Amino acid sequence: MTQLIKAKNGEITENMRYVAEQEGVSPEYIREMVALGQIVILGNKTRKNVKPCGIGKGLSTKVNANIGNSPDCGSFEDELIKLVTAEKAGAHAFMELSSGANIDEFRRQALAATELPVGTVTIYQAGVESIEKYGSIVNMDVEYMFELIERHAKDGVDFMAVHAALNMDVMERLKRQGRVTDIVSRGGSFLTGWMLHNNKENPYYEQFDRILEIAKKYDVVLSIGDAIRPGCLADSLDRAQMQGLILVGELVQRALEAGVQVMVEGPGHVPSDQIPATVLLQKQLCHKVPYYMLGNLVTDIAPGYDHITAAIGAHIAAAAGADFICYVTPAEHLRLPNAEDVHEGVIATRLACHAADIVKKVPGAWEWDLKMAKARKALDWKQQIALAIDPERAAKIRAERNDSDSEACSMCGGHCAMKIVSHYLGTTVNNC
Repeated sequence: MTQLIKAKNGEITENMRYVAEQEGVSPEYIREMVALGQIVILGNKTRKNVKPCGIGKGLSTKVNANIGNSPDCGSFEDELIKLVTAEKAGAHAFMELSSGANIDEFRRQALAATELPVGTVTIYQAGVESIEKYGSIVNMDVEYMFELIERHAKDGVDFMAVHAALNMDVMERLKRQGRVTDIVSRGGSFLTGWMLHNNKENPYYEQFDRILEIAKKYDVVLSIGDAIRPGCLADSLDRAQMQGLILVGELVQRALEAGVQVMVEGPGHVPSDQIPATVLLQKQLCHKVPYYMLGNLVTDIAPGYDHITAAIGAHIAAAAGADFICYVTPAEHLRLPNAEDVHEGVIATRLACHAADIVKKVPGAWEWDLKMAKARKALDWKQQIALAIDPERAAKIRAERNDSDSEACSMCGGHCAMKIVSHYLGTTVNNC
């Protein structure tokens, strides 16, 4: 049985207890929220080395990092280095998004290399291998599409993006209204080409029950892929996106009724004033299941700095109720990220999510900042560096242009406000 079915039956599982301990909440709270579909627990029941991860209402906002090779950059070694880098920087999960050679092999290597949950998008592999086998993505074999879903699940994949919320009605709406960037989802574009070329309905939508059967068998969390997400600010909250979101809500209801854990992916490029409304609409239309947001990027003009624009959007989204944020790196829109980009992307996203967790009053979030404030008051540099979200970088910067014997930093030197005020107020400056 899935975690959802067990929760509905009143059972508190080991995974639920583990998540409760990690999050500082009661096991009964986790069980109740899982039963309602408002928390999912990533952890394929066939995967032995995974540490379960809870995502959803009342829990800390989680960060996903993407890895995976491409036809132009196919090194497994580079991608495994990025995996280690992201995990060290504090990512909570990965999506393995390879579209180059030997996709099965690298997915299995990634699953073996980490204890964190791993997700995939099976349509990528279906499309890439259709080019090799049949000469074109539009010649994808439907049975092979479903075979790959089962293969990924059997390998131990913990969550899976499935672009089922794209059908002919949504396509017609998109064509009638027009859009600046049309469809920017890679999986959505593969399926759009297949549907229009073959004049057939999306197999994932048409045969959604087959996907539910596989997910239920392995307790894979379904992530309903946002095939129609806006690829620029001008397309945000348009009619096609809203029609797609209504369709997502219907698929979420079917998943919950089938006992399958499910979350929803979201945009994308969204003006900052529209982000709270975007989250509210998803929660209302999709039965309040966890929201996995891809960004949000709050401006389109920042190539090279999109980790910053996305962190701004991520904070607003998480504070408004989003539960799981996919990082964005400085290389977004430009090239495949390297390890340094991955580090920057994870840290920026974690900062955004932590700031939101303070707003959401997630257990432990406020206390972390209070400890840092007390360490600064005490001029306790060792403790400040230990509490920093990126201790190595904090230590490196502290070591530059500072006298190792100085209590203050080289910004203020002998004019340190903390030191001066403590002296005249007579307050104690002790290590925390």
